[in-house]
Amino acid sequence: MLSNPVLISVIVLTVLSLARVHVIFALLIAAVTAGLTAKLSLSDTISIFISGMGGQAETALSYILLGIFAAMIAYSGLTTILIDKMLEKKKWNKITLLLIIAGLTCLSGTLIPVHIAFIPILIPPLLIFFNYLKMDRRAVASALTFGLKMPYIVIPVGYGIIFHGILTTEMNANGMQIAQTQIPFAMMIPAIGMFVGLFIAIFFTYRKERNYGGDHDEAFAEVSAASEKPKRKFQLRDYITLIAVVAALAAQLTFSSMVVGALTGIIIMFAGRIVTLKEGEEVVQDGVKLMGAIAFVMLIASGYATILKETGAVIHLVEYVNSILGDSKLLAAIVLLLIGLLVTMGIGTSFGTVPILATVFVPLCILMGFSPLATAALLGTAGALGDAGSPASDSTLGPTAGLNADGKHDHIWDTCVPTFIHYNIPLFVFGVIAALVL
Repeated sequence: MLSNPVLISVIVLTVLSLARVHVIFALLIAAVTAGLTAKLSLSDTISIFISGMGGQAETALSYILLGIFAAMIAYSGLTTILIDKMLEKKKWNKITLLLIIAGLTCLSGTLIPVHIAFIPILIPPLLIFFNYLKMDRRAVASALTFGLKMPYIVIPVGYGIIFHGILTTEMNANGMQIAQTQIPFAMMIPAIGMFVGLFIAIFFTYRKERNYGGDHDEAFAEVSAASEKPKRKFQLRDYITLIAVVAALAAQLTFSSMVVGALTGIIIMFAGRIVTLKEGEEVVQDGVKLMGAIAFVMLIASGYATILKETGAVIHLVEYVNSILGDSKLLAAIVLLLIGLLVTMGIGTSFGTVPILATVFVPLCILMGFSPLATAALLGTAGALGDAGSPASDSTLGPTAGLNADGKHDHIWDTCVPTFIHYNIPLFVFGVIAALVL
């Protein structure tokens, strides 16, 4: 087991990431390590890696288009109204503010389908406000990651429909029948673990003040100036922007495609003259800047996942585990979730992890006597584990993109490590409970 390419390459990825090597290089080195330890030649490894990058092409394109759509929303001025409303009240309770941020982020994956693209737009203007409150940005990162991750786990809207659809399809394809309407019930207990993690993060772990440099009086003056400037009133362009957002959500739900949803919103923004064709080039470039790097990381992560899948390393890992499990459902649940954590930490996508794990998880769960609901809870939690905390996950890359706008927030130590602790541990515990009681 110690020579398994999955185990070795994920350790390499983790060590490099903790040593502050950029996630792109860390993923590339981990992918090459996986291929070479699986006895592939370097040329074969690179070939499989490049061919596998297309596995997340739709997701990458979606993120680019959502970034453009988010840039258009920002250009419309609608986000300015929201920021002004938040800055109006200088004496925000930090807990309340964090809960509002978590709630707004939940909307980004459900009712307003822009996902992480809103973060680089909404969060940077609020950094001076966070500094004024001496708020620990690790708490903000935890709130953002909660909002990005919890909804798709349990809520059958937006990204949740996609995740639940993948779970249903893969379970049915591997011999265990389940209806998509049953998935929210299966994932309800693991989702409770996310709420526990958020509660601990904002009420206890990161409640103390943290100074990010600069003079407090200067920060107060900046916040005061921002809050006292003339407020922008709601205009016709804002109603058109809201129509674009609703239409984007409707199109995404109708066609089950983030690409179609984002394109719908973009077309309406152009048609409504919120962004003219002349202004379009600059706004599109801004949108690509917002999400381009993250989209590229997702492509690289897909190539890495393909190497792990093609080498059979995940299957060998599970087969080894199966040989030592015995008849203990508790032990089986723990080990299966550990494998899920290991794989997702490496490739950074819960959506992409489920198909990789399902081919071996579902037959094993049938053999062990797990019910369909318990199996869905195990497979869904195993896929979601590691999404928080992974250097290559959009759930961590997104928060860092906003919080590090002034260079004072570290991706690994201020986003990945805190979210790993506060969400993976509760998810693991509650996932085991779900597997045993469902």
